[in-house]
Amino acid sequence: MSEIAPVHIAVSGAAGRMGRALSTLTIDDPSLKLVGATEAPAFHDLGVDIGELLGKGKTGVALTTDVNAAAGDASCFIDFTRPKATLAAMEALKGTCVRCVVVGTTGMSDEEITALQGYSDRYAIIYSGNYSLGVNMLAALVERAAKSLGEDWDIEILETHHRHKVDAPSGTALLLGEAAADGRDVDLKDVRLAPYDGITGERPVGRIGFSVRRSGGVIGEHEVSFGSEEETLTLAHSALNRNVFARGALKAAKWGADQPAGWYSMKDVLGL
Repeated sequence: MSEIAPVHIAVSGAAGRMGRALSTLTIDDPSLKLVGATEAPAFHDLGVDIGELLGKGKTGVALTTDVNAAAGDASCFIDFTRPKATLAAMEALKGTCVRCVVVGTTGMSDEEITALQGYSDRYAIIYSGNYSLGVNMLAALVERAAKSLGEDWDIEILETHHRHKVDAPSGTALLLGEAAADGRDVDLKDVRLAPYDGITGERPVGRIGFSVRRSGGVIGEHEVSFGSEEETLTLAHSALNRNVFARGALKAAKWGADQPAGWYSMKDVLGL
């Protein structure tokens, strides 16, 4: 029986928090092969072998700012960086062998997401605010609960992340908000509450609220509460290790490598 060739992966922002987890797990997985790694121009260790930087030994993959060169032999490109960097990378991928792009960049505006979707006629793009398998199962449960419980049940989403996170609410909180809105067959933009501050008046019926905490090194905690006048239902998830996001993204990469060009989510990857 012939061996199945590994999926060739290039990682953007490979020396960052998520990039290190993605690169390490890729190196350790025999069904994957790390063939490229990029970093920002200001990064101090450009040209260093990513394997040596991670304590994994030589891989022959040097950190570069050149997305096109890093992804030259890749079938899948994974990007968890910043919106502008992600969109610049999409343009730079033209002319490479990349067929699948896994995007976990958060804080993207509606216009930036629309721009990203514009590349889905060329690549299989998997986009998600969170690649944790547990979070995506939580989103499915939130959608079901929102559909089953009436508008008299208030929906509140609380998220907590480390002090270095630059966007709020988190991409995961918004993913959960979208799930709740989908369950009620409404658009999140129409029912999202502004942050509570000052004299806000009585809470309007049927709206979805968000609360944000930033503290220390918290990886990610999310809680969705449904409250009526008589009871409260709470659904929650805590990430104990950053690898949960990386493992989910790599699962998406393996799945996406065999998909036609199009726009996909973790619902598609997991068959939810």
